[in-house]
Amino acid sequence: MNKILLHLEGLAILTISTYFYFYLQFSWLMFIILLFAPDLSALGYLKNNKVGSIVYNLFHTYTIPVAIIIFSLLIQSHIILMISLIWVAHIGMDRLFGYGLKFPEKFQDTHLNRI
Repeated sequence: MNKILLHLEGLAILTISTYFYFYLQFSWLMFIILLFAPDLSALGYLKNNKVGSIVYNLFHTYTIPVAIIIFSLLIQSHIILMISLIWVAHIGMDRLFGYGLKFPEKFQDTHLNRI
């Protein structure tokens, strides 16, 4: 049951961030181009599992992009807001499909798998 709730949470975040992105009339093309950009953080696994999990988790936690959303609203930067909404949408999409934060043991070992 907990795992289902986490997947639904991912769907909710993906839906809300995508809604606001398009409500603000940001570019469809930019959304498509940048949606998978946070997955480049998996390149940290080329070094080793520990570095890979740290870098991957930095780009797949809601903390950083939400802080950037707040910052972009304070300074009224549409470009920064656009990028951070895409980033949040990506994380929501990952959670929806079962990809979670990584533990350093192996790539497949995530916080969603341990529930």
